[in-house]
Amino acid sequence: MRRKTVGAPSRRGQEWTHSDVDGNRIHNEILLSLPLDESRLVFPKLELVRLRPRQVLHEVGDTLKSAYFCNGGLISILTSFPNGKNIEIAVVGTEGFVGLPLVAGFQSAATRAIVQLEGTAFRIDASTLDPLLGQCTGLERRLQQFSQMKSAQISQIAACNLLHEVKERLARWLLMCHDRNGSDTMALTQELLAEMLGTRRSSVTLAAGALQKAGSIAYGRGQIRIQNRTRLTSAACECYEAMRRQARVWRNEARDGVGG
Repeated sequence: MRRKTVGAPSRRGQEWTHSDVDGNRIHNEILLSLPLDESRLVFPKLELVRLRPRQVLHEVGDTLKSAYFCNGGLISILTSFPNGKNIEIAVVGTEGFVGLPLVAGFQSAATRAIVQLEGTAFRIDASTLDPLLGQCTGLERRLQQFSQMKSAQISQIAACNLLHEVKERLARWLLMCHDRNGSDTMALTQELLAEMLGTRRSSVTLAAGALQKAGSIAYGRGQIRIQNRTRLTSAACECYEAMRRQARVWRNEARDGVGG
C-alpha cells in the first residue's frame, strides 16, 4: 500500500478541518480534539493504513513498534491464555487509540489487538510518539483520559462476563460494535462471537437465535444486521448503559477541560 501521510490542518470558512493529502477525512476523536499548534506537529508524523478483518496489530509480549489512532472499523483488545483461547476485554473505535503502554513509557504489549471490522487507522511509530508526548501536552492528556476510559470499560466487561447470561452479553457486544461501526450490517461469524464472549459456539447459536426471534437482529451467512436497536438495547445487560453513561460524562469533562 502506498504510504499516505497526513498534511497540516487547513482553514475552511470559520472552522479548522483536518484531512490527509488525498482528502481522506480524520474521524478519530483524539486527533480531532487537538489544538491547532499540536495538530501541526502530530499530523505530518501519521501514516494512513487500511485495517483488514482478523489483522493482528500486536500479540502478547510483542515489542510495540507502532501505535494506532482508529479512524474507522473496530479493534478488539483480548487477553490470551496458554491453551490458545482468547477473550475480549475491550473494544476500540474512532474514539480511541491502540498502544497505550507506550504512553506510560512501556514497550511491550500485555494484550492482543486484532481488527474485527475493517476500516482505517493513523499509524505512528513508537520512536516518534515518545518525543511528541513531551511537546504536546494536549495529546498526552487526551491519551491519559482515554486510558482511564478504557480501564473502566475493561472492569465493566470483566464483571459482565462473570455475572450475565450469553444472550445479554451478546446484545451488549453487538450494541458496542454498532456504536463504532456506523452500519447496521456487520460481518460476524459464530466462531468470532464465541471467541469474543469467551463461550461455546452452541451458546452463541442459541443466544443469536433468541435475539433474532425477538426481532432484534437478523442473522445468516456470517452477517448480523441490527433490525431493531430498541429491542436489542432492552435485551442487553445494564453494563452497556453503564459504560455509555460513564463515557459520556468523561467526554463532557474532557471537552470542558476538567477531566483526567
